[in-house]
Amino acid sequence: MVGYKVKNFETTDQDYRKIQLYELLKKGKVVIVFYRGQWCPVCMPHLKKLQNGLKEIETKGASILLITPEKQENIQKTFLKTNITIPVIYDENYKIMEDFDVAFLPSKGLRIMYNTILRADLKNAQSDNSQTLPVPATYIIGQDGIIKWRHFDRNYVKRSSIKDILNQL
Repeated sequence: MVGYKVKNFETTDQDYRKIQLYELLKKGKVVIVFYRGQWCPVCMPHLKKLQNGLKEIETKGASILLITPEKQENIQKTFLKTNITIPVIYDENYKIMEDFDVAFLPSKGLRIMYNTILRADLKNAQSDNSQTLPVPATYIIGQDGIIKWRHFDRNYVKRSSIKDILNQL
């Protein structure tokens, strides 16, 4: 996907403010991070690290967006658990996840574990009952709309670091 032009998307963030990718790109590069949800014990510390590096990202002239398949009420739980200020987008019907090729269906065993042990309630927390999740990937989009860098690892424990992001900006 590096080198490909991304499709524009328009949606709202956690505060129902209009977010349009191409408008953000007029101001600078955009870092897009996909995360699974407020129930994910790997996602929440990762979001806190992104928040801790936010000023450095902004100093490099970039902005950051977080994208999740979880509905607004669960996005609010993310804010309570992390104290982040980064905009979060609810990807209803997984359109953005599909455009970035990160949408996948976890195995039945993983879905059972996520829903019972981690209390994810995927069927009700998202726009449908498919239990689709994103690979927790990170993309850096240039002002020209071209993907400049991505961190994509199906091992959900391996995440982009602030250092990686800053080095690529």
